[in-house]
Amino acid sequence: MRFKKQICALIVALFSLQTLQFSARADEGMWTFNNIPRAEIKKKYGFDVTDEWLRKVQLASVRFNNGGSGSFVSPNGLVLTNYHIVEDIVNEVSTPAKDLAKEGFVASTQADEIKAPALELNVLMSIEDVTRRVNGAAKAGMSDAEAFAARRAEIAAIEADSTKASGLRSDVVTLYQGGQYNLYRYKKYTDVRLVFVPEFQAAFFGGDPDNFNFPRFNIDMALVRIYENDQPVHPASYFKWSTAGAKDGELVFVTGHPGSTARLNTLAHLQELRDASIPIVLRLLERREAMLMKYMKMGEEQTRQAQNELNSVQNSLKVYRGQLAGLKDAALIDRKSKDEIALRASIDANPDRQKLYGDAWDAIAKAHQTLPSYIRERRIFDQASGFNTTMFGYARTLVRLAAESQKPNAQRLPEFTDARRASLEAALYSPAPIHDDFEKLKLADSLGFMSELLGADHPLVKQILNGKTPAARADELIAGTKLKDAAYRKELATGGSKAIEASTDPMIVLARLIDPKARELRQRFENEVTGVERANYAKIARARFETEGDKLYPDATFTLRLSYGAVKSYTENGKRVSPFTTLGGLYDRAAGFKYQFPYNLPPRWMDRKSSINLSTPFNFVSTDDIIGGNSGSPTINKNAELVGLIFDGNIQSLVGNFIYDESVNRAISVDVRAMNEVLRKVFNANEIADELTK
Repeated sequence: MRFKKQICALIVALFSLQTLQFSARADEGMWTFNNIPRAEIKKKYGFDVTDEWLRKVQLASVRFNNGGSGSFVSPNGLVLTNYHIVEDIVNEVSTPAKDLAKEGFVASTQADEIKAPALELNVLMSIEDVTRRVNGAAKAGMSDAEAFAARRAEIAAIEADSTKASGLRSDVVTLYQGGQYNLYRYKKYTDVRLVFVPEFQAAFFGGDPDNFNFPRFNIDMALVRIYENDQPVHPASYFKWSTAGAKDGELVFVTGHPGSTARLNTLAHLQELRDASIPIVLRLLERREAMLMKYMKMGEEQTRQAQNELNSVQNSLKVYRGQLAGLKDAALIDRKSKDEIALRASIDANPDRQKLYGDAWDAIAKAHQTLPSYIRERRIFDQASGFNTTMFGYARTLVRLAAESQKPNAQRLPEFTDARRASLEAALYSPAPIHDDFEKLKLADSLGFMSELLGADHPLVKQILNGKTPAARADELIAGTKLKDAAYRKELATGGSKAIEASTDPMIVLARLIDPKARELRQRFENEVTGVERANYAKIARARFETEGDKLYPDATFTLRLSYGAVKSYTENGKRVSPFTTLGGLYDRAAGFKYQFPYNLPPRWMDRKSSINLSTPFNFVSTDDIIGGNSGSPTINKNAELVGLIFDGNIQSLVGNFIYDESVNRAISVDVRAMNEVLRKVFNANEIADELTK
């Protein structure tokens, strides 16, 4: 999008600085802990956010490194999160004879708690601004690609230095898409044990039809305990459970780790997502959904193996369909366009600012214009969507680990640097079970997707299939590999490049075959897109900082954020939606659907209905700004007491990846009062409930 001087002058007259719309509105914002909008919170809700309050909240917040959030809720290391954050763990520790997803699980004593394989939890200890050091690595005259490589090398050095000096996990996080760089240091925990989960059917009552909707009736909670040196940890801070719970209109905060948003994206970037990237992802997910449903029809054990993946796929389908609908909404595009026009007009009106920042939008647009020419190959080879099996993931990691370990630390791919080695190895050597028949079906389906997306005559596709059908090739690869054996994976990793180059394991051979093309595509994307974005979104961020100061929050980056809002109803299809549901409403909804799946209730819930206080608040909504990754986040009051547990958003929140609308966007929590009632009355888990509430 190009603007001439005379057009810009006209736009300045039409859009004064007061009309710039890219700053936070109302309760909008996922705020970093070193930039909390204290004045706004004080002005709207009359609450002073103190340093002491923030530190307490920070140290009680926990990140699940598999993609979710949680919080310490007892002095003895109990951590609360969602069932769906630990559902893979539940599946991994279950057996056909004892299916915890079907039965639920309560550890009667600490000795009964079940060790979770390869799960890492993080607690944020400190944040340090390292923007000057990172940007200082990019010298004048460098291309965007060269500057990106220089910054990445400096980031690896910062992380290595910090890890060595502090002993803490150290991640340099890119904020404002290149406008700032912050060093996050985490205390890392790897001895995590399962304490409580309800039945899957109770945690996900209503299934896919109710997902991202409200009213809701879910007990989507789980408890794990963190250990160190075989003893429960005693955290520096934890959230006490509120006995009163939340009330309509009350101020509540959400502290968690939102995954990613695209609210600062340019219009051209959003249009590329709409027209190219998201449609390919939807095509992939729709195919996987059909494959998984077909597999689950084969029997109860196949259902147990595939249920979690189907949940994830169906959840992602709703998310991406909601995002695509939003990006096709003329009102959203008009709002984003006006924001962009206003900012560009304010820049172009000042020759000095225009010289510094004026070319940023065109550079980003150009990067995303060329992406569709190789986006399909990148999806298949670099992002490995053509190889949907755990064993290929292990093979690629081993092949790249051997190659990257021979390079200086600063020149490695970020995931293979010294600072991240321990986390990588924990995942690589996971003892989690692998089911051959399921892996064959997944791989066959993804190989079929590869052939369909790129064409059967694509040279690399022909090499990969080797004259066989996708199903026959998948059978050959899965049957021939030994990578499901963790000891064998460790042996290959220890052997380094020599072992990898000599290996005849068919999955290693496949990973070696694909790796040059995958690296080529990754490098091209980093040079032509990521590097360009880092340089030019940084310009846009600086321009916004000049206008807004610290009133601008960064897009989500799976780092600790604080959102604030109120428990509040909303209007849908002309009707007011009450902010609370009750446990009694759960039984009414089940009866309304004649207890048919997905509205059936587990036996113990039916047997113990008479003992439950049916008027207990169950789920509630608030205006807190959340996104994927916030699952498992605590909802707390101004006293830093737990009042709820985030597990979802409403259907109107799906477009929240791009914009926030306080009138309808809602975060959904499990009420603390319901969690206590269910633990005591449904599961007889009184000792656990006592630990949480004493």
